[in-house]
Amino acid sequence: MFDRPVIAWEWSDVSDRTEPHEHPRRKAKSTFRDDAFERAAAIFRAASDPNRLKMLERLSSGEWCVSELADVAGAHMSTVSQQLRLLRAERLVTRRRDGAHLYYSLADAHVASLIHAALEHASEPKSNREKDEDDEPHNPRKARSRSR
Repeated sequence: MFDRPVIAWEWSDVSDRTEPHEHPRRKAKSTFRDDAFERAAAIFRAASDPNRLKMLERLSSGEWCVSELADVAGAHMSTVSQQLRLLRAERLVTRRRDGAHLYYSLADAHVASLIHAALEHASEPKSNREKDEDDEPHNPRKARSRSR
């Protein structure tokens, strides 16, 4: 569907093996620049709020007016406008004015793919493997109590 850069792994010589690990060490050479990682982190921060994520998912079906988004969300137009402003600042959505109305849509197909992939991944049932402590969602209070 989309061409994605592949992360290239460079294998070191077998002589680089250290005990107790018996596998060669990898040196990751990303095809992405550091600023791309910063930008991607900003995109994920913008989409991290469940209400904004719902808004992005709605916009994946096409263009919506701010008042329509507010009605569906059960929120004030000012709240929805503020959230859309943040999403627009991160170039996740675009807007179009038609008289007194502002219409928003996703910036491009990459945004729709990203949102749908995240939601599909979040909707997958957990595998049958044993649940261990690392599988629990991060809880700062629990982490502090463990470290004491």
